[in-house]
Amino acid sequence: MNNMNFTSEQNKFINNFVIEIRNGDAAIFAGAGLSASSGFVNWKDLLRDLADELDLDIDKEHDLIGVAQYYFNRHKRSKINNKIKNEFSTLTKGSENHKLLSRIGIETFWTTNYDQLIEKTLEDDGKVVEKKIRNEDFSSNIKRKDAIIYKMHGDKDSPDEAILIKDDYETYQDKKELFSTALRGDLLSKTFLFIGFSFDDPNLEYILGRIKVLLKDNTPTHYCFFKEVNEKDYQEEKDFLYAKIKQELKIEDLRRYGINAIMVKEYSDITLILSEIERKLKLNNIFISGAAHSYEPFEKKEAIDFIHHLSYDLAKEGNKIISGYGLGIGSIVINGALEYKYNSEYKSLDDLLVLRPFPQIESGNISIKERWTDYRDEMTSKAGIAIFIFGNKWDEKGNKVIDSDGIKEEFDLCIKNKVIPIPIGITGYISKVLWDEVTNNLDEYYPDNEELRKTITALGDSKEKEKIVENVIKIVKILQEK
Repeated sequence: MNNMNFTSEQNKFINNFVIEIRNGDAAIFAGAGLSASSGFVNWKDLLRDLADELDLDIDKEHDLIGVAQYYFNRHKRSKINNKIKNEFSTLTKGSENHKLLSRIGIETFWTTNYDQLIEKTLEDDGKVVEKKIRNEDFSSNIKRKDAIIYKMHGDKDSPDEAILIKDDYETYQDKKELFSTALRGDLLSKTFLFIGFSFDDPNLEYILGRIKVLLKDNTPTHYCFFKEVNEKDYQEEKDFLYAKIKQELKIEDLRRYGINAIMVKEYSDITLILSEIERKLKLNNIFISGAAHSYEPFEKKEAIDFIHHLSYDLAKEGNKIISGYGLGIGSIVINGALEYKYNSEYKSLDDLLVLRPFPQIESGNISIKERWTDYRDEMTSKAGIAIFIFGNKWDEKGNKVIDSDGIKEEFDLCIKNKVIPIPIGITGYISKVLWDEVTNNLDEYYPDNEELRKTITALGDSKEKEKIVENVIKIVKILQEK
């Protein structure tokens, strides 16, 4: 569980944005602040030596785009291009916020940044990324992409086309009309989170004006993060009060564009909020861990029926099931999810079921046991909840059934990856061992919820399959609502 106590405003945003992500309707608009912790040079520092050449003090200037234009008027574009290419080439690794945005499954990104941290982070996460940087990029599309990035102000590898001086902004609608059209469509159809923008960012005023022109009065709900003005950052109380009044007026003004400000006390709170969004999204990904050479204390048919209905009902409740295709368990889990798919005419099996069959024959340079551990780690990292059933195998001599050490490893990896375990103790073997562990240490594994803990404890009592499934579904729902 996250240690941060979220405000009611933050909780409302988190819950709403989770829904938009699940529906595929969420988008990110990234500004310079997203890359700040990775070494993104701010606009004043970028233009500082250019201003010096003009005998201007950059710290006294507010119209930074005007400064860039003044420099261009005298010296043209060469040095500006070199600044963009060199300053932003040093950014090679995304921040934790970049990684979180990749993991939570956002498919649409807009950015005014010249760096390549968003696309690099997505690609490092194994995703296929399409970039729109120039008008020519709209003439083709990458099939089966996982994400698309609109770099509306250009890229550090094409600095001559980067949007920076006044001329660029004033001619944007003519020269970059395809970007404006695409942005209009996304702003109308998606819920945006503006992240990394500050009122010192020279691009913000242009972006907000563009949104207003594009949407007129048809403004859907969008969000942005703002750090609260803090008195400790000011030497004089009058300066703090002035800044606070100005921030309140800015926040009020943003509502004209359909943008609701989500206030944070520290920039690090943004990471905690994104982490909470990831946690809530993962809670609908349920890993089923189990293996069964023996179904005792159940009869075989009874056990198969129980596993089938558990998988069916989990799918019915809108969850995605992750399975490692454990012996005696995996096929039944698949059958349950498939039956729900066909009974409900559910279109996409990928939204219901993720299968990761374990390799059985050793090959290559890595031992099969190492492969299995990496495999288990990758599977559990995608889940928010894990259900453990049975968990037994033949000993090496094939003389007797023993507890499965592989299922115990999956439990340990779940705890490492902050996956909430639900061992069904009544199914015996390693699941009973794990149930004993969690019920003896409820504070360590579960939030403080009396009904949740009582239902977890009940999973060690009744063999009635309908009651077991009912209790598991109940536990999952309580966890997903937390």
